[in-house]
Amino acid sequence: MNLSVHPSIVCFVVPSEYRKQGIARELLKGAIYYAKRRGGKLLEAYPVDTSHKSPTEARWFGFKSMFDEVGFQEVARRKPAWHWVRMGGRRGL
Repeated sequence: MNLSVHPSIVCFVVPSEYRKQGIARELLKGAIYYAKRRGGKLLEAYPVDTSHKSPTEARWFGFKSMFDEVGFQEVARRKPAWHWVRMGGRRGL
């Protein structure tokens, strides 16, 4: 996989019986690790902030707090609950 362009983490699919067990967080950490190993310099994602009202189906984008915990920085806010976050840059991940 060529990671010279920056990949995006767009969704997390966790079956309902396995939710609230930290699986999405582990998937996020795995995506970061994978991107680093492949020479990725930048990762983007579009999580929701649950402190603001958002549609339930938007949660598959992941929660902003989860991205904050691993070092993503907010780039823009499309709506109060919708964020554009980024990790990495010129120095890499």
